[in-house]
Amino acid sequence: MTTSQTRDTLTDPDAQHKIANRLRRARGQLDGVINAIESDAPCRDVVQQLSAVSKALDRAGFLVISTALRECLTDPDGNGAPDAEELEKLFLSLA
Repeated sequence: MTTSQTRDTLTDPDAQHKIANRLRRARGQLDGVINAIESDAPCRDVVQQLSAVSKALDRAGFLVISTALRECLTDPDGNGAPDAEELEKLFLSLA
């Protein structure tokens, strides 16, 4: 495994579980948006569901970054530790 592959891996099983749960929630909410559109739901309902999907995805992304940051602080010289520039770019991509 190369260093770049190692950097893309989340090693904390608890964090992996939390991230997967957030993404499952977002998927369910996205299904709700699709159902709302297909059933001619009021615009307000569609927008509220879209907002929920967006928040769930953002939270999953921030959890990925915070996990990487925690791993970096715990083992800054480890192969899986992202450098500061990489973390900054990832964080700003969600802003």
